[in-house]
Amino acid sequence: MELDTKTPQYMNNDEKSFAYVSARDRWPVIITGAIDDTYRSVSQCDDPAKLNEDDPLRDDGEPDIAGYNAELEKLGNPTWFNVPWLFSECYLYRRISTSFSLSTHWKQYDIFSRQKMATFRSSRPAVLELAARYKDIITQMNKDKAKKGTPEHDEAEKILFHEMCEICLWGNATDLSLLTSLTYEDIQKLQGSEARKASEKNIIVNDLESAYQVLKKARDEGKAERRVDIVLDNAGFELYVDLILAGFLLSSGLATQIVLHPKSIPWFVSDVVPQDFADLLSALAQPKKFYETQSEDEKLQDKTPEPLSDKEAGDLAFLFQEWGQQYAEGQFAIRPNRFWTHGGSFWRLPAEKELVDDLRTSELVIFKGDLNYRKLTADAAWDPTTPFTEAIGPMGPGSGVNVLALRTCKADVVVGLKAGEDERIRATEGGGGDSGIRKWAWSGKWAVVSYSGGK
Repeated sequence: MELDTKTPQYMNNDEKSFAYVSARDRWPVIITGAIDDTYRSVSQCDDPAKLNEDDPLRDDGEPDIAGYNAELEKLGNPTWFNVPWLFSECYLYRRISTSFSLSTHWKQYDIFSRQKMATFRSSRPAVLELAARYKDIITQMNKDKAKKGTPEHDEAEKILFHEMCEICLWGNATDLSLLTSLTYEDIQKLQGSEARKASEKNIIVNDLESAYQVLKKARDEGKAERRVDIVLDNAGFELYVDLILAGFLLSSGLATQIVLHPKSIPWFVSDVVPQDFADLLSALAQPKKFYETQSEDEKLQDKTPEPLSDKEAGDLAFLFQEWGQQYAEGQFAIRPNRFWTHGGSFWRLPAEKELVDDLRTSELVIFKGDLNYRKLTADAAWDPTTPFTEAIGPMGPGSGVNVLALRTCKADVVVGLKAGEDERIRATEGGGGDSGIRKWAWSGKWAVVSYSGGK
């Protein structure tokens, strides 16, 4: 707590902030969905022991409980509205987690898994498009190995790096905790190459070139071990595009190892937990079974999903084989850590000595999504022209960690903008105008790609 910024954080009772909208409107929908998921699973269960279990909320033995309780005491045991948004939302999901972690038969149950996989299934058009594109790219890269080091090869690689990172950036458009009212058809419109091209102009901070040069320099200098870490955000389609980026970095030689950091518990509806990797790879291993088997909703609607073509199934099989081989060779590692589900910001990361020392061995640590950005910047009400390197405090210059944040904007906090940029976007349709509300930053339409060289 002593590392926290003195800049005030966004509060749930600020009616001009997304915190207020989130606590008032989104949370009830999310909690209702969680209750519905639990009911559906219980109704399909025939184990009497599981059906009759009902433990009260209490300390589940994990060390972070003490931290949460100390924070609550420091805040004066607040109400749900009279509290910082960042802490209260983390507390909400940690509290939900204890309902299952304290049980006997439901300890590992993920109430959001059903939603995550259903949304990945609905992302089928974009999944297939990217699988075909990825296969073509990797195949061409393997053919062009003799051209490595030439100006033409380097320029093509740089373009591909930018494209892969932008795919990874806009994959965050499928954040389930925010898309509580969109149909699957709406979600599909947020994905695909045409959507990405139309959205390039909406990346209002773009430091990708700095990140690329860091990785290229390490390779050109002959550094034997070149690790890239990805602090993950959402499962399903976004995890899929994260793996697309990871596979490209390995195949291009820009990295020799990728370390993926999921959450330890179900978190913010769609965040990645370790089981989500197995679920995704299982879907890719048997794509026809996954995409051609009726879902629960399709059964109710008497709909039959379209079969995959042999080419589509082959493209997905190529991904599975590529990633499976890279994992078998130790080029992928998965490292959950309880810190990622603490209630505080990443300003406190330097106090986690073992974790931060590990991150310092990485060439680049990529933080995905809106929540990670909010945690990096302490979800504080910075002036939008505040440099990113300043807003991330102890994680900035001198931290020993090279930070890259890929974030589509879905909350008020935003930094690193040019003077007048916030006002310009507020003046656009739906931007907030003179209301005093930075409404443009809520929609996921705008994005920032921010870099800090910490080494």
